[in-house]
Amino acid sequence: MFQQVRRVFQVPELKQKILFTILMLVICRIGVFVAVPGINGELAMTYFRQATGGSQNLFQMIDMFSGGAFAQMTVIALGVMPYITASIFMQLFTALSPGLQREMQENQQAARRKVNKYSKAITIVLALIQSAVFARFAIGMNLESPGIINTVILDYTLFGMPILFYLLVTFTMTTGTMFLMWVGEQIQDNGIGNGMSLIIALGILSSLPTAIGMIVQQLNLDSQETGQMSFSTIIVLLSVFVLVTLATILIIQGTRKIPLQYARRVVGRHEVQGSSSFIPLKVNYAGVIPVIFANAVLMFPATVSQFLGTGNWLGNFANYLSPGSSVYMTIYILGIIFFTYFWTATQFKPDQIASDMKKSGAFIPGVRQGKPTQEYLESTMNRITFMGALFLALLAVLPTMTSRFLGVSQNISYFFGGTSLLILVGVTLDTLKQVESHLLMKRYDGFMRRGRVRGR
Repeated sequence: MFQQVRRVFQVPELKQKILFTILMLVICRIGVFVAVPGINGELAMTYFRQATGGSQNLFQMIDMFSGGAFAQMTVIALGVMPYITASIFMQLFTALSPGLQREMQENQQAARRKVNKYSKAITIVLALIQSAVFARFAIGMNLESPGIINTVILDYTLFGMPILFYLLVTFTMTTGTMFLMWVGEQIQDNGIGNGMSLIIALGILSSLPTAIGMIVQQLNLDSQETGQMSFSTIIVLLSVFVLVTLATILIIQGTRKIPLQYARRVVGRHEVQGSSSFIPLKVNYAGVIPVIFANAVLMFPATVSQFLGTGNWLGNFANYLSPGSSVYMTIYILGIIFFTYFWTATQFKPDQIASDMKKSGAFIPGVRQGKPTQEYLESTMNRITFMGALFLALLAVLPTMTSRFLGVSQNISYFFGGTSLLILVGVTLDTLKQVESHLLMKRYDGFMRRGRVRGR
C-alpha cells in the first residue's frame, strides 16, 4: 500500500494536483469557522443542539452536508446545495429543450458555457432566497435566546424590518456559496476528483468525530451502569457499515458485459479474422449523483417551510418532509430511482454507440446493426438501471431502518450507513479512478495492485 502511495507522489503533475486539491479543501474548512458578522456562533450552536434535541431532522441533515457550518451560522452555511439544485434545474431544462440539445450536439463547448452561466445565475437567486429565510429564522432564534445576534445590527431598521441584518446575512452567505462553487471549479480544472462532490464528502467526513463521541458517550464506559448502547449494538452497526460499503462498491463498479463481434475485413492484402470484445454497461451508471440530487430536491422546499415556522400549511408540509417520516422516505426512494434513470438517459447515448459500431463493423450476436442495436441497448440498460436504482435506494434508507430496529440515535446510524456512506464511498471511488488514470498514463501499474477502479 505504501509503495502505491509513493508512486502517486513520484508523478510531479499528479502530486501537484493532489496538493492543490488538499489546499482548496483546507480553505473550505476554514470557512466553517468564519461566522456571519454580528452573529455569535457559539450561542447559535448551543441553541441548535437544544432545539434539535439530538434527533435526526432536516436541520441535522443540512448541518452534516455543510460540515457543521449551518449550526454555527457561518458564511458557508448554505454549502453547495443551491448550486446542486440549480444544476438539477438546468439538466431538466436541457433535456426538455430541443434547441439546447441541438446546440449541445453542434457546439458542445459553447452550449456548456451557456448552461454553466445559467446555472450560476440560478444559484445566486436560490442562495439569496435561502439566506433571506435563514435571516428570518435567526431573528426568531434571537427572540428565544437573546445574544445570538448583536443588538446594534438589529437597531438599523427600515419599515420595521432589521434591514442591515438581512443585508449582511444574504450577501455574506450568498458570497460563501459562490466561493464554494468557485473552489469546486478550481478543483475540477486544476486538481483531482469532482470538486462539488469532494466538498460535500468533506462536510460529511467532518461529522465522524461527533458520531464516534456519541457512541462513546452512550456506551457509558465511565460508569458501572448500563449505557444506552451495548457492544452487541456496535457490532451490528459495524456489520451494517461493512455491508453498505461492500454493496456500494459492487453497485457502482458492477457491469453487464454485452458481447461484440467484428466482421472479417481486408487490411492490405491480408484478411483479418473477426475479433470479439464487449460493451460494459454499468449497473449504476449515475454513481451517487441520484442520492445527492434527491437530497437537494427534498432539502430546498422543506428548509424554506421549516424556517417560516409552524401553524400554517408550510409548517405542516415541513412536518411531512421531516427525515424518517413515511412520506419523506417514499419521496426519497422515488427521487433516487427517478434521478438514476434521468442521469442515465442524459449521459448514455445508445444511438451514438450503435452508429459507431456500424462504422467499425462491430455487431452484437443475434442483433442486427443500426436501429435494432440501439433498441437492444436501450432495453438492456433500462433493465439493469432499475435494479441498480432499487438497490441504491435501499442502501440510502438503511440507516433509518437500523435506528428503528436497534433503538440507536439516527445521528449515529445516519453516518455509519446510508446516504452519507454512499456519498463517501462513491466520491472515493471516483477520485481513485482519476488517480489510477494518471498512473496508467505514466506507465505505472496503477494505484490498485489487484483489480482496477472502473470509471463511470
